[in-house]
Amino acid sequence: MTSNQPSILVIDDEAQIRKFLRISLSAQGYKVIEAGNGTEGLAQAALARPDLVVLDLGLPDMDGKDVLDELREWSQVPVLVLSVRASEGEKVLTLDSGANDYVTKPFAIQEFLARVRVLLRQAGAGGQQEAVVQSGPLRLDFAYRRVSLDGVEIALTRKEYAVLALLARHLGRVVTQQQLLKEVWGPSHVQDSHYLRVVVGHLRQKLGDDPSAPQFIVTEAGIGYRLREL
Repeated sequence: MTSNQPSILVIDDEAQIRKFLRISLSAQGYKVIEAGNGTEGLAQAALARPDLVVLDLGLPDMDGKDVLDELREWSQVPVLVLSVRASEGEKVLTLDSGANDYVTKPFAIQEFLARVRVLLRQAGAGGQQEAVVQSGPLRLDFAYRRVSLDGVEIALTRKEYAVLALLARHLGRVVTQQQLLKEVWGPSHVQDSHYLRVVVGHLRQKLGDDPSAPQFIVTEAGIGYRLREL
């Protein structure tokens, strides 16, 4: 890993996509490493030790999820999946398998770059949990289990706090419904999505969050939720 110039490994078999990402990422000051298949990508990940991996799922020699599985056996480098596979089930499975974020092709480059910045910033913290997380006027103090909005403390139930805290620990990234249900309610409740919808609804009411245009908690339809980084 380089402190001055973050390195990003792009694993994608489409030369045009690699060129587009190389130009876009290089313009932002990132060092770009390229691989055209999964085998080469794993080798580059081991040799170059990038700060972030951008991974396509449709590779010629192996499925991208297999690349992710092998990578996760020895590395926790942030992985941003970039794929034409747009089904909710595919996204959920990939995120639950260890991907940190998922962007569907075709994609808006500015949103993609924003996702890259979030993952690199979180990785730059050395994986340590922050004692306080701030999203605009929303502040979570994990040490004292306090949530405040514009400096005013908000009273939350245990489940409401647990859901919001989990989203805050993954600030700017999607957290799947299954992950939220498993960690907040337990493994036997991973199918009880109505529990989660009720709690998120209460959180939005207390935060003054409009579900149709949320400031804080964004719904990723069929996948989960994301606490926006403001």
